[in-house]
Amino acid sequence: VVRLQVQNVEKPLYRGTFHCFQSIIKQETAFGLYKGIGSPMMGLTFINALVFGVQGNTLRALGRDTPLNQFLAGSAAGAIQCVICCPMELAKTRMQLQGTGEYKLKSKNYKNSLDCLIKIYRKEGLKGINRGMVSTLIRETPSFGFYFLTYDCLTRYLGCEAEDSYIIPKLLLAGGMSGIVSWLSTYPVDVIKSRLQADGVGGVAQYKGILDCIRKSYHDEGWRVFTRGLTSTLLRAFPVNAATFATVTVFLMYMRSEETLHECEPGPAIQQPSSL
Repeated sequence: VVRLQVQNVEKPLYRGTFHCFQSIIKQETAFGLYKGIGSPMMGLTFINALVFGVQGNTLRALGRDTPLNQFLAGSAAGAIQCVICCPMELAKTRMQLQGTGEYKLKSKNYKNSLDCLIKIYRKEGLKGINRGMVSTLIRETPSFGFYFLTYDCLTRYLGCEAEDSYIIPKLLLAGGMSGIVSWLSTYPVDVIKSRLQADGVGGVAQYKGILDCIRKSYHDEGWRVFTRGLTSTLLRAFPVNAATFATVTVFLMYMRSEETLHECEPGPAIQQPSSL
């Protein structure tokens, strides 16, 4: 996704999602598909714990389980997790880009995601580690609001009750669709975020900030630039979020008393244990 989002429009390396997939395997073997995986693996557990914990506690603090409160609770969770998400995605972006196209000169700059973050910190300090934080915040805050709101609406519509023999497929469908809606709601911001985090890696920085990045990207490539990598993102979003929501929900259902569990409430963190 990152390679499609930031590639040079004048000398594009990839024609689309499938061509990008083929090229990576051909040039870098299957291991190339997993570049930067260390960063998500380090942060994903903390992010999910933080997101579902904050969402549940915020919803309880708001007092009523309404669609608006679902959106607000999700937005709060999305905003707070940016503290972990932004540096994690910065490392992933740098790892995925090194050794490709215009970034070949930097091919051996980082050994792994942790080494990447350490070197960025030594060179640029906290400001460097948090590059793209504002755009990440703009993306994640409404995105997670739609994420939990969609899951809330779909689980109610599908009638996800604990006794339902089809509850797992229903949870998978609701979770997958929630992920898709979440990404669609703010995807253009993700393109800008990726460009800002990749900016300056191969030489001189191109962008002065978010607005400058939007202006130059649109001027050079038109509106389609804001949909770059969308196909591959959505192909990834459905299974990942289907598995995430279904796993969390089933786990919480198992932890709850059967006497108090009447249905699979939307937003699997609604009545979750406070330890999350």
